[in-house]
Amino acid sequence: MSTATSEASLTPLFVRLKISLMRNGLKGSSKRKAVWITSLVISLVFSLFVTLGLAMLHGHVHAGTVVVLLAAILALGWTVMPLFFPTGDETLDPSRLVMLPLRPRPLVRALLASSLVGTGPLFTLCIAAGSVAAVAHGAAGIVAAVAGAPLLLLGCVALARAVATANVRLLTSRKGRDLALLSGLLIAIGAQLANFASQRLFQQGGLAALEPVEAIVRWLPPATAVGMVDSVSEGAYGVAAAQLALTLAAIAALLFFWERSLTSLMVTPDGSTLAAAKPEKDRGGAGGFWSLLPGGRTGAVMQRTLRYVVRDPKTKSAWVSALAVGLIVPVFNALQGTGSVYLACFGAGMLGVQMYNQFGQDTSAFWMVAQTISSPREAYGELRARAGALALVTVPYTVLVTVITAALVGNWSGFPGALGLGLALLGSMLCTGALASAHFPYSIPTEGAFKNVAPGQGGLAWMGIVGGMLASAVICSPVIALTVYFSVADGLEGLTWILLPLGIAWGTLATWAGLRLAAPAVSRKLPEILAAVSKG
Repeated sequence: MSTATSEASLTPLFVRLKISLMRNGLKGSSKRKAVWITSLVISLVFSLFVTLGLAMLHGHVHAGTVVVLLAAILALGWTVMPLFFPTGDETLDPSRLVMLPLRPRPLVRALLASSLVGTGPLFTLCIAAGSVAAVAHGAAGIVAAVAGAPLLLLGCVALARAVATANVRLLTSRKGRDLALLSGLLIAIGAQLANFASQRLFQQGGLAALEPVEAIVRWLPPATAVGMVDSVSEGAYGVAAAQLALTLAAIAALLFFWERSLTSLMVTPDGSTLAAAKPEKDRGGAGGFWSLLPGGRTGAVMQRTLRYVVRDPKTKSAWVSALAVGLIVPVFNALQGTGSVYLACFGAGMLGVQMYNQFGQDTSAFWMVAQTISSPREAYGELRARAGALALVTVPYTVLVTVITAALVGNWSGFPGALGLGLALLGSMLCTGALASAHFPYSIPTEGAFKNVAPGQGGLAWMGIVGGMLASAVICSPVIALTVYFSVADGLEGLTWILLPLGIAWGTLATWAGLRLAAPAVSRKLPEILAAVSKG
């Protein structure tokens, strides 16, 4: 009696805990609440527009093709996002529960219910509702749609949880996080390949060219939930019944696999705690490349920043992904015949994002850095050295990507303008990155490959990064406007070389101004920054 009662009360308890995690993450800072509410409103408005857009496909000849493929993409996103996308959901790590006297089956039900709470599930439910509304016809179609939308959401959540639980031990170890780096890179490359493949398909025949793919995907759960609604609306009740059975069977199989993985996690010791620690090799001091850095505080900070890139798995993952994607996008576009030399600026933008949340990568160790900052001048020296370490990699990288892109597209006349624009954009992002680091700091949890933002700080991170990128575009807008003017005006193509020194000067000036403006804020808000980055 008591066991059954405790198991029955576990689900509402976990739901309340999830809500408490979300609520507690907003305590202590009115700015954090405002940022979270703003991000929530923007997400809801965006999901509403997407839902209405999908519903407007009702009656379109290719509506079924679009929504079935969208459901598959949504499921793929739920599979990989908990592993490689910045989130703050601590409940994704079931290893925190292994010491509690809980049975796996009721724990699966409780975790599944708590997983349905949050902006992600709400967004998914809106997309699912719009998808089934686009293909539902008649009374039978409406009844099928009422069941299809929740089944799609349930399938996505169960898939994400099963994959996360099966990989939690691997991805929370250091070697596993390095492996996750490779996986994330492969996903980024795969996304670009899918993008260019879809472009080729649309060039060949529009949405009709995707129908053979859709005919296969509609039999892959959980996209079968949307395919079932489409089949019912077309009167193919036998096919719909088979798709419904396949959806339910897939969800049951995922829950069973999740339960088995959870059982194994709860009864199997962590191998990383059993292996004896190996003695570290002598790294030979600060010779070699490090001896080329400036002396004093500047060199020490630059070396620390670059060592984070080499040693810290999460920082390494972000850098490798940015370096790879920044080169893949312009090169693949050039190989497809749709490239432009100005797409090389994409690489500068990808690396410029690494300037954001500079203090968060220090985590709780930032208190040691904070002891060395007692004035705006010292804060400026800290920020300048960090920006210098980034520039040491990003500037040569921007030049290299621009050279490769110009060679592939055969537009060497546009090379000076593209490089100047890329350097101006990079300088603008270093400017806004320094300001975002001062005003929107957030913690990067050290444990768990799933968490790159502490609970309650997701909106803060989103506002800092997205707002900073929009501000960078505004700062760089004079150089962008001049580049466009030289490109469209008659007889001015020969003057594009002016954009190279102008871009260098503009980027340097923007970086200097951003560091100067951010330094007093860092010095003044040091306790607040320390509290924010130490949260995780």
